[in-house]
Amino acid sequence: MAEKFDKKELLLVGGLILLAAIMRLVPHWPNFTPIGAMALLGGAYLKNRSQAFIVPLAAMFLSDLVIGFHGGMWAVYIAFAITVVLGMTLRNKVSVSRTALTALASSVIFFVVTNFAVWMSGFLYPKTAAGLAQCFVMAIPFFHYSVLGDLFYTGILFTAYHLAVTRYPGFSKA
Repeated sequence: MAEKFDKKELLLVGGLILLAAIMRLVPHWPNFTPIGAMALLGGAYLKNRSQAFIVPLAAMFLSDLVIGFHGGMWAVYIAFAITVVLGMTLRNKVSVSRTALTALASSVIFFVVTNFAVWMSGFLYPKTAAGLAQCFVMAIPFFHYSVLGDLFYTGILFTAYHLAVTRYPGFSKA
């Protein structure tokens, strides 16, 4: 069965995601970025599953072209794709508490996936249980920035979406 394609939905959600991607380019605290929120918004509101992945991933890729790439980018994109799937669990069930919990879950997933990748690289920590533990412990000081950034930007993007569909009913879900 073909998934529904809605140009207005793509315009609204895609525009919000693109604006969030641009925010990655302004100076910010370490890990205080909108990437989790971009993925959650795409997953929650883009009905077409392909677009739910492609739009936020493309926006992130475009901003990464400016920011630059590193050897662990594969882990960032895997965590990002998992966050899109988390966003899909919000479809038709968006509430402040569910969205906040999902944003927190995305922070944890990003933390685990990306720091596991750092440990697996073998460049900074020995490939032992103690090395894995050390890797995670050393990343803890940055985790609160991820949580705060995910909660902040998720709140901004989901509120902006809600205000747009409330104020301009033509954007509302069919």
